[in-house]
Amino acid sequence: MDIKKYEVPPDKLYWHCDPAIFDFDCTQDLAPLREFIGQDRAIRAIEFGLSMNRAGYNIYVAGLTGTGKTSVVKAYIKKLVEKRPAQQMEDWCYLYNFTDPDRPQIVNLPRGRGRSFRGQISNLRQKLQKELTKAFASEEYATQRKKAMEESQTRRQKLLEEMAEEAQLQGFQLQTTPAGPALVPMLEGKPATQADYLALDKSARKELEKRRDGLLKKLQATFEKARELESQTAEKLQGTDQAVADFTISRLFQHLLKEYKGSPGITQYLDDLKSFTINNLDIFKEKEEPRHPVLGVSASQVAGDRDPFLPFQVNVFVDNSRTEGAPVITESNPNYANLFGKIERRFLFGGYISDHTMLKAGALQLAHGGYLLLSANEVLTNPGVWPTLKRAIKTGEVRIEDLSEQLGLIAPQGLRPEPMPINVKVILIGDGMLYQLLSMYDEDFWEIFKIKADFAFQVDRTRKNLKAFAAFIAGCCQEGELHPFDRSGVARVVEYASRTAGDQEKLSSRFAWVKELVEEAEYWACQNGASRVTAQHVEKAIEERRFRHNLPDEQIGEMIARGTIMIDVAGEVVGQVNGLSIYSVGDVSFGKPSRITCQTFLGRGGVINIERESQLSGRIHDKGVLILSGYMGWKYAQDKPLSLSASLCFEQSYEGVEGDSASSTELYALLSSLSGAPIKQNIAVTGSVNQKGEIQPIGGVNQKIEGFFQVCQARELNGEQGVMIPRRNLRNLMLRPEVVDAVRSGKFHVYAVSTIDEGIEALTGVTAGRRRKDGTYPGGSINYQVDEQLKEMAIKLKAFSLPAAEEKKEKPA
Repeated sequence: MDIKKYEVPPDKLYWHCDPAIFDFDCTQDLAPLREFIGQDRAIRAIEFGLSMNRAGYNIYVAGLTGTGKTSVVKAYIKKLVEKRPAQQMEDWCYLYNFTDPDRPQIVNLPRGRGRSFRGQISNLRQKLQKELTKAFASEEYATQRKKAMEESQTRRQKLLEEMAEEAQLQGFQLQTTPAGPALVPMLEGKPATQADYLALDKSARKELEKRRDGLLKKLQATFEKARELESQTAEKLQGTDQAVADFTISRLFQHLLKEYKGSPGITQYLDDLKSFTINNLDIFKEKEEPRHPVLGVSASQVAGDRDPFLPFQVNVFVDNSRTEGAPVITESNPNYANLFGKIERRFLFGGYISDHTMLKAGALQLAHGGYLLLSANEVLTNPGVWPTLKRAIKTGEVRIEDLSEQLGLIAPQGLRPEPMPINVKVILIGDGMLYQLLSMYDEDFWEIFKIKADFAFQVDRTRKNLKAFAAFIAGCCQEGELHPFDRSGVARVVEYASRTAGDQEKLSSRFAWVKELVEEAEYWACQNGASRVTAQHVEKAIEERRFRHNLPDEQIGEMIARGTIMIDVAGEVVGQVNGLSIYSVGDVSFGKPSRITCQTFLGRGGVINIERESQLSGRIHDKGVLILSGYMGWKYAQDKPLSLSASLCFEQSYEGVEGDSASSTELYALLSSLSGAPIKQNIAVTGSVNQKGEIQPIGGVNQKIEGFFQVCQARELNGEQGVMIPRRNLRNLMLRPEVVDAVRSGKFHVYAVSTIDEGIEALTGVTAGRRRKDGTYPGGSINYQVDEQLKEMAIKLKAFSLPAAEEKKEKPA
């Protein structure tokens, strides 16, 4: 049987990009790429989502990293903002709430007016301080105040004198003591001592006590009149103060009230501030206290008092004075405070103080009227962010709250600011798997993220896209101030993009990786003193990158070369095949051969997967092994029961095995064991199989071929070694140059098969044999030998089973 009919010619092992297809000398002659390559579906979704001004039409951008998702979104937002008419942006300010200071109120102003309003209120306070201080320091005010005080003092003194005269008429003297006023009896014109008082007879003392009780009632009434007089005087002085201040205050507030009459929130604030000023004139009479050099507050605040001028402070919460067009905010660290705002606190003498001036805006408030770009993964992994974001989108407002309260912890002095209304287009950027999980397990997700923009990780290898790749490279060179690429360099980068995509007819759209290669190739060009980057420099960059990452690959290869991992690359063995596996170690994946063996014997256990029994097998691999039983039953058990037990094993495998790419390899080992036909060890095999014996394509075909090639190369190529792959994987071949050169020189081979019959023929050199109409197979063929062996095993198993059944019947019940 000639195996050459399955051999793949060298020209199909690699797609070569001809530099002649590019009509430029170097990338310096090209205009940098201004559009995005091959992402029409995603771009149309983004355009629709950005233009749709309805509730819930936020966007989830799905795709692998490096496909340009964020760049595309930003570019199209910029285009949309430029096309739309100028949007009226707003500033938002938090103001003191006179009714409830713990619930600051929020107001909006036209763009740029927030700072202006804050300055106006600050100037207002300074003018009030100056004008009121001046008014209260005038001679007229001092005269009026002195006159009122003197009148009050005169009337009070008169009341006390009248009370003293009446006490004297009744034989008592009114004295002032530290404990208050006292009535002392008079004896012979002199104040009586305690001894004199006790020397009096009982009737005289009783008479004195009676008169004193009457005088005490009158004295109490007199002092009540004095206090009332003081209160009247204080009211009169306050009225005088308000009369003096009213004109000044009204004049200063009148201008602001007129300017902001169209804003009810600010008008109410100004009215309340005016009332506060009139009712707290004393704070303007005193000199402003200097701030503490370390604590940053006045001495009265250090003592625990609140800043008396706090109501005059305006917190410009969202300042859009320098924002041109709709804001576009990208929050790289969307934790709770960064996204929804926070309440800052100042620690002061064992406690925390906070007020409306310590409220800080988050990305969601800053993006009001515009667009907010977030990483879906970061949003979901930061505590409390995802449910709060959903609530903010659904309610259209953002509340500044403490995350500690959300988590059930105690937060010191919690303010409850008025929520800020928002109108934001939220754009989540993540991968497709996360989108599927959110769609399945979060019932709110569909309501608030109705648009999915799906970025493809590869694009068609069309002439248009090839030219676009060249323009992209030109843009990288211009942006990074790199040396230009000549046509050969561009062609080699395009080949790398096809290799990365794993398809001769596709190109990878993970442009971040392509950009890295461009920068590294330019580095090696500089090292060689070249003015242009050529294919040689690109190849050098690829090889250097592979060298930096392939230490695990070399270590496993060394273990195979030393015989620690047993792999045969010559000879023939029954029930043993060289399978091909992909090893993934962090940021690198590579292929290496694995010995797969099969042992068959009498029994009814069917195909036993040793990896599964030892819990080293994944579900997909288990499925692949179970398919073997289906194939064996369909192929050989139409006229007899499938009476065998077979054990399959990945030898020297001590970690998990996953995937079904070795299912055809395991089937070849099983057929070899049953037929007794030895399998060539110089050919490694990969490919999955279905129940009809058709070989299905697998992933990582290039790495698998290169992995076996390295093993054979280490033991010296003899022209007989090769790899057998599924025919449906031919379009995925983008092998490294040394492999292609070895195939071209006849030192290595790549075979492609479509069915198990073709594969077993290539591996054994024996015809597989097609089933005849009567269900039999041609004598001497693999299928004939397998079928005969299964018949013999069924007969033997039946012969062993009959005596056991008869013995069971003969036993008494």
